[in-house]
Parts: sequence; C-alpha cells; structure tokens
Amino acid sequence: DPQQLELTTTSKKKPRRFIVIDEVVDKLYGSKVREYFEENNVQHKILALPTTEETKSMDLVLNILQEVQDFSIDRRTEPIIAIGGGVCLDIVGLAASLYRRRTPYIRVPTTLLSYVDASVGAKNGVNFLQCKNKLGGYTPPVASFLDRSFIQSIPRRHISNGLGEILKMALMKHKGLFDLLKSHGKYLLDTKFQSCSSFSGHGDAALQTTRIAIETMLEELAPNLWEDDLDRLVDFGHLISPELEMRVLPSLMHGEAVNVDMAFMTYVAHARGLIAAEEREQILQCMRGLELPVWHSGCSWALIKRAMRERLKHSGGQPRMPLPTGLGVAEIFNDTSEETLEKAYKLWVRD
Repeated sequence: DPQQLELTTTSKKKPRRFIVIDEVVDKLYGSKVREYFEENNVQHKILALPTTEETKSMDLVLNILQEVQDFSIDRRTEPIIAIGGGVCLDIVGLAASLYRRRTPYIRVPTTLLSYVDASVGAKNGVNFLQCKNKLGGYTPPVASFLDRSFIQSIPRRHISNGLGEILKMALMKHKGLFDLLKSHGKYLLDTKFQSCSSFSGHGDAALQTTRIAIETMLEELAPNLWEDDLDRLVDFGHLISPELEMRVLPSLMHGEAVNVDMAFMTYVAHARGLIAAEEREQILQCMRGLELPVWHSGCSWALIKRAMRERLKHSGGQPRMPLPTGLGVAEIFNDTSEETLEKAYKLWVRD
C-alpha cells in the first residue's frame, strides 16, 4: 500500500518488529538477526521458542499472543515476523490471525520443506487432540522471504524430508521436475540446495528445482486459496500420512510420512491400471535416491482404513484421491474400491 509505505518511511516514530524464531534457528542465526535490526535502528523483541510437532499447540499460540500484547504493536504497520520451519510458520500464522482479528505477518522459512511448502498458500494451524492441524485458519502472509542459504545448516535428513514435498508436485504436475530429481537428487542432498556453479553437468539444479516446485504449488493453490474446491492434486501423499505421522511421532518427519503415503498410493495407481509396472518402479527408485522411506511398519492396514474414514468426513463424503496416471500427470478418483486398496497394500508390504 503506497499510502502506508509513505506513512512508515516519513514517520519520525522508530520502527518496531516482533519476531518469533525457532530456538534451533536462533542458536545458528539469532546474532545476525539481532544485528540486522540494531543496524537498521529497529526496536525489536525476539521470542525464541521450541517449535516441533510435539509443541505445536494452542498453548504455544497463547504464549506468543501474551508476548505480543506485552510488546504492543500497531497491527497496520508492524507485521509479526516468523523465522523457522513449517511448524513455526504455522503457529505464528495462527497467532497473527487471532490477534486483533487479523494482524499481518511475514514468513521466513529456514528448512527446505517450509521453503517449498509452508511458505506458499494461506493455511496455518496447530495440532489438537492428537490430530494434525485440527485447529487453524486461512490467513495468507503479507510476504514470504525466501533465502536458500538457511538450508545449508540443516541436517541431510531434513533435506530429504523437503524433497518429499517437491517430489509430490513432480508426480502430480511436472515430468521435467521428476527428471530433475531423478538426475540430480544425490547432488542436491550433497550440496544442501546451495547453488554451486563449479559442479559441471548439474547447472543450477537447486534453483531450478525449488523454482518449479513453488511455481507448480502456486498454480494449484492460487485459484483455490480457501479450499472451496476440495478436489486438490496437492493432497497427494496427504490421505494416510496425517494419521501415520501423528501415530508414530517422532519417528517420521512430515515429508517422510507424505512419501510413505505416496509410495502406497503409487501401488494403488498401478493396481488400478493407471501406471505401468515400469513407471511404478521408476517412482520408487527416485524415492530411494532421495533417501526417502517407501514403507513404514506403523502404516498398517487398520491405520489405512481408519485414515480413509477420516478423509471421507473432511472431504464432503468423497475420498477425492489424487493418483498418478503417468509420470508428471495425475487425476482425482472417487471410485477406488476397498478390495483394490487391500490388494495394493499386500503387494506393497510384500515388496
């Protein structure tokens, strides 16, 4: 808003910012963040918190809101800033949406998963009654600031975790992205998504991969930001995984649980005759190359049936099951029988 910008830049009042930062990120980058605000003469309050799936609760949201109230912000010109992974961005987004009914906030993702997933879209939320993101809303940030240099300090498993969500978009919408992951997956893991021009034969695979992943995600989310249409290709990998992830915490990270779901659904697609055996194997081979789990002992047949019942409750009585119909193409199906699911499950477990 040009009018607000002029007011802010011409105001003699010292700018103020309230920042929520994940405590691990704070240990690595907190001094740089503080230095930035001090050099720019910004009065600031930095709240470092443990933001994990186990702490992703309404209690943490209320803690943040108490601190926001004590600091006191102008909700028109002083956005709350969230610096951290997807859990941090979700929690802060919900807190901002509740404070004075809607306070602007900015997302600064620091993990690969949050960079390509949580930074895009409008959703925020917390876990409730052992259900993933049961409480939440749709309040988009005023901005997302993307900086891949944060990713260089996260463990290799976290890189792999983020690759799960990138692979989701590749399988649903973009054969070129699938080919990139297949060809450069190990390189991306080794270099932690830092642009390295010295590695011949890879080009700028990190930039290409993240850009295509975000663009395809935006293509899906932008026309349906409030999820008025429940037929969503981005739900691939998210039919079984919410139940699985919460059941086996903390043994599976989000992207890993999503990938276990996608591996099973790849078998479902093959059982339905949507993809050939060769395509199924290409997908599983790519998953393994990205160091993602393709099976988990916690994903029992009973859990799958329970997860599908939950899915029906929250998707208008239809499963709305996104399935690959080739590499990089997909459709949504409502007519997959329990017999087909069970047949696919038995083959998956056998393999």
